[in-house]
Amino acid sequence: MVVRRHNWGDDRVFFHDAEGQWTSISATWTTVVPEDPFVTMAAGRSLFRYEDLLKLADSLERRQMISGRYSVNKIMPHS
Repeated sequence: MVVRRHNWGDDRVFFHDAEGQWTSISATWTTVVPEDPFVTMAAGRSLFRYEDLLKLADSLERRQMISGRYSVNKIMPHS
């Protein structure tokens, strides 16, 4: 039996492993989630999705603010 659930902010697929234990993995690592349109259009030409890079930048900025080390100049895209 395979079950897809949204738990603690993460979309997960739950299943019984080879030992019969109930386990889960990220739904994005499976075929239950349709391929991202960007990934399809990029056809291997881009290593990162735009949304993922924004999340990474936000995470790094929070980490730098917490640690007190902010040595990178912030460059914003033109709109």
